[in-house]
Amino acid sequence: MSFTYWLPDETGKKVDFTTDVSSIIIIGANGSGKSKLGAWIEQQNYRQVHRIGAQRNLNFNENIALKSYSQAEDFVFYGSDDKNCHAHKDQRWNWGKSYTTKLMDDFENVLAALIGLKNNENDQFVSECKIAKKNNSTPPPIPQTSIDKLKAIWKEVLPERELILDDSKFYAAFEQNGMKKQYSANQMSDGERAVLYLTAQVLCVPQNKILIIDEPEVHLHRSIMNRLWLSLEKYRTDCLFIFITHDTQFASLHSNAEKIWIKEYDGNNWKLEKIINNELPEELLLDILGSRKNILFVEGENNSYDTQLYSEIFNNYHVIACGSCTQVISRTKAFRNNMSLHNCQVYGIIDRDYRSEYEIESYKQDGIYTLEVAEVENLFIVEELIRFMAERMAKSADDVFTEIKKYVIDTRFSNQMQKQICQGVVAHIKYLLNCIEISKKNNSEAKATLNTALANINYDTIKQEQETLFQAVMASQDYSQVIKIFNEKNIAKSIGHYIGLQDKDYCTTVIALLHSSCRDEIITALSSYLPTEIPR
Repeated sequence: MSFTYWLPDETGKKVDFTTDVSSIIIIGANGSGKSKLGAWIEQQNYRQVHRIGAQRNLNFNENIALKSYSQAEDFVFYGSDDKNCHAHKDQRWNWGKSYTTKLMDDFENVLAALIGLKNNENDQFVSECKIAKKNNSTPPPIPQTSIDKLKAIWKEVLPERELILDDSKFYAAFEQNGMKKQYSANQMSDGERAVLYLTAQVLCVPQNKILIIDEPEVHLHRSIMNRLWLSLEKYRTDCLFIFITHDTQFASLHSNAEKIWIKEYDGNNWKLEKIINNELPEELLLDILGSRKNILFVEGENNSYDTQLYSEIFNNYHVIACGSCTQVISRTKAFRNNMSLHNCQVYGIIDRDYRSEYEIESYKQDGIYTLEVAEVENLFIVEELIRFMAERMAKSADDVFTEIKKYVIDTRFSNQMQKQICQGVVAHIKYLLNCIEISKKNNSEAKATLNTALANINYDTIKQEQETLFQAVMASQDYSQVIKIFNEKNIAKSIGHYIGLQDKDYCTTVIALLHSSCRDEIITALSSYLPTEIPR
């Protein structure tokens, strides 16, 4: 399915575009005219575009005043059921006085429209059933109504809560100690009400529209933001979504979307640039991040443990996943040396891996710090977190930790000693080779420098140092020292059964709890293993 949309050229002239994807992200720094651009797009065709503003009143009465779908739809889409107000959506946008932005106070109308749509769908189903019975034909399949879709999306985004509609009242329900408890929708958290509001908005809009969402991240935690919008796109494949944001992580996680950068805005016209590849260009990051959060470069991908953990622990930073440690090191150095980011603190976190203390200290001068465990996965198996999880599962923390310590050291670490020593040797030799500077020398000088460096690499000495280190740690039976040098990514996925969980669920459970009221306790458990040089 293809969609047509439009953008202004540098003189403000409307230019049509066609796309085969279902979402477009317009991204720019604060003050770049993003909201004004969204308003401009809507003004070119009011009947085709529905714009959800950034300012949303999430309060509403417990009892929803019911309306017919057509009436409620008019209130949502046009701001009034007066047809004279439809031509330019005058009432919806305060009669032109605040067209770019306005506090939207339409929550009850949105829910009423969704209930009215559900009633229409049920009436149509009953009518079709009666016709089928009269003609002795096969009855139609039971439809998935708008309310069914609302509940399904809610479950995808907030799996620990159930959404209930009872006599025009919405409730959220959950289980606690085997008992089902529920509370009214107007007692929901801001995040829950935002999910309800935005989902209902998208579902009740007429078919085949362009939906402009200004600041899709407002009131939403990062852990559910992308889940919500990806789910809504799945249920509204007839609509084109245009997201307007300054959140680079939202943009990068939306990998299939077309991305358009607001390069300049002079107060009247925009300079726009389409980003061809999936990664945001460095120039864009400089422009956006230079005026916003401090930057933290980490290893891993956007959904890796690195990103999920660090985004929560260092939640006042813009956490950027770089893939490899090499990219973390190079990006951190480049950004710290760029005067365009003089208002921004830039740091990098890398795994300890097999690095020597000398190597670790040398990186600190460039704002790059290592964990006090071998790799990020080992944060899941530190003693403090194991004890916290054991107590949460009503188990003896001493017994659980004793069992896991014995398993990690005697079963896993001892059986991999030689492999770990060899990997340590390779890592140290690689580091020494990386320190050789030959790029600015002529061929003969480069060859001489390389030969000298190679001659100074003593394999036997390096091997002996690694063997001494690993054997000493093994002999000490010091658990914290073991996980500081033991590189085994899968070990965190093999201890869940000691705590009362499925092994495969242990890490995801920790991540889920990190997004709950347990956040501070988990961060406290991990604190002594994180770089103290990075302010939190």
